[in-house]
Amino acid sequence: MSGKVLGSFQKPLEYANILAIPSNEDSSVKFAITESDGSFKLGLSQNQNYKITVSYLGYKSQTIEIATKEEDIVKNFGLEDNPDQLDEITLNYTPPISVKKDMITYNVDSFKTGEERKLRDLLKKLPGVEVDRAGNVMVQGKKVTKVLVENKTFFTGDSKLAVNNIPADAVDKVEILDNYNEVAMLKNLQDSEDMAMNIKLKEDKKKFAFGDVEVGAGIKDRYLIHPNLFYYSPKTTVNFIGDLNNQGVKSFTFSDYLEFEGGFSKLMQDAGSYFSLYNSDFAQYLNNQDYTANTNQFGALNIRQSINAKTDVSGYIITSNSKTDTQSNTLNEYLNFSEPFTEDRTTTNNINNFFTIGKITVDYDPSFDEDFAYNSFVKITNNDANGLITTINPSQSNTINTLTDIKGLNLKQNISYSRKLSKDHTATLEATYNFQNDKPITEWLTNQQILQGLIPLEDDEVYSILQTKSSNSHNANVIVKDYWVLNNFNHLYTTFGVTAAFTNFENQDVQQLSDGSINNFNTAGFGNDFGYNFIDTFIGLEYKFQIGIATFKPMLYYHFYNWNTKQFDERFSNRKALLLPKFTTKVEFNNSEKLNFKYQLNARFPSINRLANNFVLSSFNSVFKGDTTLENQLYHTASLSYYKFSLFKNLNFNINTSFNKRIETLKSVTELQGINQFNTQILFDLPEHSWNLSARLSKKIKKIKYNISARFGYNDFYQLLNGQTNLNISKNMSSTLSIETSFKSHPNIEVGYTKDFNNYKFLGGENNFENDRFFAILEYDFLDNFIFKADYSYDAYANKSANILNTFDTANASLFYQVEDSPWGFEINATNLFDVTFKQQNSFNSFLISDSKTFILPRIVMFKVAYKF
Repeated sequence: MSGKVLGSFQKPLEYANILAIPSNEDSSVKFAITESDGSFKLGLSQNQNYKITVSYLGYKSQTIEIATKEEDIVKNFGLEDNPDQLDEITLNYTPPISVKKDMITYNVDSFKTGEERKLRDLLKKLPGVEVDRAGNVMVQGKKVTKVLVENKTFFTGDSKLAVNNIPADAVDKVEILDNYNEVAMLKNLQDSEDMAMNIKLKEDKKKFAFGDVEVGAGIKDRYLIHPNLFYYSPKTTVNFIGDLNNQGVKSFTFSDYLEFEGGFSKLMQDAGSYFSLYNSDFAQYLNNQDYTANTNQFGALNIRQSINAKTDVSGYIITSNSKTDTQSNTLNEYLNFSEPFTEDRTTTNNINNFFTIGKITVDYDPSFDEDFAYNSFVKITNNDANGLITTINPSQSNTINTLTDIKGLNLKQNISYSRKLSKDHTATLEATYNFQNDKPITEWLTNQQILQGLIPLEDDEVYSILQTKSSNSHNANVIVKDYWVLNNFNHLYTTFGVTAAFTNFENQDVQQLSDGSINNFNTAGFGNDFGYNFIDTFIGLEYKFQIGIATFKPMLYYHFYNWNTKQFDERFSNRKALLLPKFTTKVEFNNSEKLNFKYQLNARFPSINRLANNFVLSSFNSVFKGDTTLENQLYHTASLSYYKFSLFKNLNFNINTSFNKRIETLKSVTELQGINQFNTQILFDLPEHSWNLSARLSKKIKKIKYNISARFGYNDFYQLLNGQTNLNISKNMSSTLSIETSFKSHPNIEVGYTKDFNNYKFLGGENNFENDRFFAILEYDFLDNFIFKADYSYDAYANKSANILNTFDTANASLFYQVEDSPWGFEINATNLFDVTFKQQNSFNSFLISDSKTFILPRIVMFKVAYKF
């Protein structure tokens, strides 16, 4: 059955609900939602009687009865205005999906089949919702950035903790909130691309304790204990998630940590902070997912208490303690030499990582026109590692033992206040103070001299090199903003802000001799005692106006920067003023088809470690020296994104492109001597470019979904190596084709193929890499009580230039048994079925190509028992 739904003056009604309720109770209810042109399509069973109900907010519903035959039915509906929109329409059936402008509500009982264990299993069955294997949720092509339970933030709001732990049978409805803003009065003022998912619990779970506990044991002393405990009431919520295992499962990753720091989109507004965070030792551990052994202890407790109708107090504490063994083997091909050479490097590490993160939040909302929030955040880290590096190259064969100990403390306080001053004016104030203190210690032990000519070593039987560092910073910023609504189509926003940073950095590099004496490298220009003060005062003006379906927002920000440094008795001061424009455009063709454009001129100032102008030992084969006189980088960024989503056509399409032009760049200048390198920084003014393009299309036809995605990346950059300046160009392209089924009573399978190309051009040569990957995922619910899951992937990696070919395949499988309505479940699980020992990958920079083998956990077979209450 197909047709259109029209309203007053023959206006097409988008997102009208069409319900087909069969007279036969054994038949399933069918539903559809109209497109922007009012069209719809229903798949009905033949020779069946249906009651068709069409409804739309503000219009009188219309109901007809039909009898289907073999022929298709074409029927248009014209709805009449409802003079009293508050009149309720009572139906004997709850719509499976309800769509409003910025909210989609799923009645999950309409999509359940009974075997769902966790929220992720349920979400996969909702039209327009996708869940990847890590637990990230996509709706209508956009990533869900915040998860709520009963309108309250669940832990940090990150989707992973929610979808992997909330029991499916506790969920009543799932609400998808587009353009989400935590402060309701700012929704139409602040530009938000955030998408939130709100989980509505069943009535019997809204004041109830529920959860599950999973316990497992396996061969070679493998174990797993994983409790999830939840208590919800109108005023109090308590959630606890625990995890103790040695099967290589991490409960907390770098993407999770980003949510604690404000989320990826917020961090990318200050790219310097993001990259500093990404390159930190703490983040490097969280990013590592491949290891030969891993023991993980994780606990997370979240508590929220409503003091009264206006005040909520919430807090969480997350603690992780893990022990990890890693091993990798890398062939490094050094380029741009008269005689290029290859280094064979093997690295092993035994890492102990401990961190605790805690946060307390007070939310005070006395009225819709006023909102206050206070946040206090603390992070404590203590990491140590024992590593062994073996390098074989034409100039030496050496083994270096590396010992590291890193302690860190981070305290952050934040206040945000929003108030509607009048009908036309709304003001916001945000103030943040951040204290960071890191004290890393590193020791290198070897029986051969390293970095000859770069560090002043004295002869000894064993060379012991000790480095101590201390870095502490105080950062504070205050931003005041006024939102002036001139009329419905014109807004004027004014911003004033101050950011201040006071940072100190110290380091000492010494040789500890066997006789107990110390050879201090300070006489050779090592050692820093560096202070850096930075103040940014800025004012901004934004004009937001709407013409038809397009919203434009030109912005100008005037920054006045003042900074000074002190190294021993040397002082340096500087000031600069910059005018930084921004521009955004949003074209909304309809609720499910949008086009966004963004442009910005960015300025990034160097971090303190790039300014400290004495030598610092970076690694066993690298020395770095900063430059106090460095100024800011300057670069243009532009992005264009388009997405279209259609429940009617089961279509999801999005395409994104971004362009970056670097005008002034902080560039590494490298001097190579064999594998040893000396690095410093300069402000480089030749333009460099990068361009990225990605697209994804998915289409569902009956019970089969077809997916195709592709991405392309281009980057040109200069290398400054051994006194020469050369332009390098890298290109990469990847495409994936896959299909997946969604049967109710048959096995479901997803199969796909991915092809990757990488090309790297440099002075005097070119390198090409290719990777072919096939993957298959099977899920089969059979005999009512059994669930079988399996996944398989095959990779063929080729370095075309070096004629290197490597293949490896991995497979995992599990069999789960649970009688319906029984709290007990049993599972046999096997990972790395083929006992593969390593994964293969490649990387490159301005002077070397690396082929790496990363060794992984062996085959693990587990037996698990789950209890749900």
